[in-house]
Amino acid sequence: MTSVAAYAATSATEPLTPTTITRREVGPHDVRFDIHFAGICHSDIHTVRAEWGQPKYPVVPGHEIAGVVTEIGSEVTRFTVGDRVGVGCFVDSCRSCGNCTAGLEQYCTGGGMTGTYNAVGRDGMPTQGGYSGSIVVDENYVLRVPDALGLDVAAPLLCAGITTYSPLRHWKAGPGTRVGVVGLGGLGHMAVKLGTAMGAEVTVLSQSLKKMEDGLRLGAKHYYATSDRDTFKKLRNSFDLILNTVSADLDLGRFLGMLDLDGVFVELGLPENPLVVPSFALLGMRRSITGSAIGGIPETQEMLD
Repeated sequence: MTSVAAYAATSATEPLTPTTITRREVGPHDVRFDIHFAGICHSDIHTVRAEWGQPKYPVVPGHEIAGVVTEIGSEVTRFTVGDRVGVGCFVDSCRSCGNCTAGLEQYCTGGGMTGTYNAVGRDGMPTQGGYSGSIVVDENYVLRVPDALGLDVAAPLLCAGITTYSPLRHWKAGPGTRVGVVGLGGLGHMAVKLGTAMGAEVTVLSQSLKKMEDGLRLGAKHYYATSDRDTFKKLRNSFDLILNTVSADLDLGRFLGMLDLDGVFVELGLPENPLVVPSFALLGMRRSITGSAIGGIPETQEMLD
């Protein structure tokens, strides 16, 4: 075992404190890398505050991790010392179910994916995340960061980026596709940039116009305030796809009304209360509501590349 400096949460109310954790020795298929950057995802905050259930304290959060390889196992074939790499929201899965073999490890049905932190690894030890000096991960769950991408830029792509890239890709956002993005926060700004890069016509739907300049600069074609009730009339039947990136309770009927025939509303946020779905808003234009969670290893690598 190797001792590593880290920052850990010891309760839901105390700030993170410096500590020392242990990492396993590098096994035949493992990669060890020094962590240069770790993004602060709101999931980290929810977890350490025990807002998504009781965590396994002490917990070292961080699942947007980028750094440089310092050691590899004897049977590693995909990486070498000095490579620029990253790790996202999970570090293992069953590897044998249909979803895992299809590269959709985030939907593992053989026990579920193993989270980068606040989970239990194959060795029975708690997993600890990226707010630390280094990490050891099986090579199959490590991502290569292209030379053209700074490590600081790559890190937040490994959660916020892939969370929006995956549904955009799955529902075939591209030229001729009209995409609405609810919110312009950590997820929303990624959705705008990625959707625009794919060639879609992107519209930001935000509570106010305070971030309008930013949204248009990031590539949005249009920007509307949802606090203005006229917005929902103007944009009725206007979108093929809407990504909801916020966790606030929405008047879902109004947003569904902005979808065109066969339009899809994708829930990415995690509101505290259950969604209230007005049936007529779905039936009238054959609309759908669905969800999406991060992305698998192949899809995440595709996004980075």
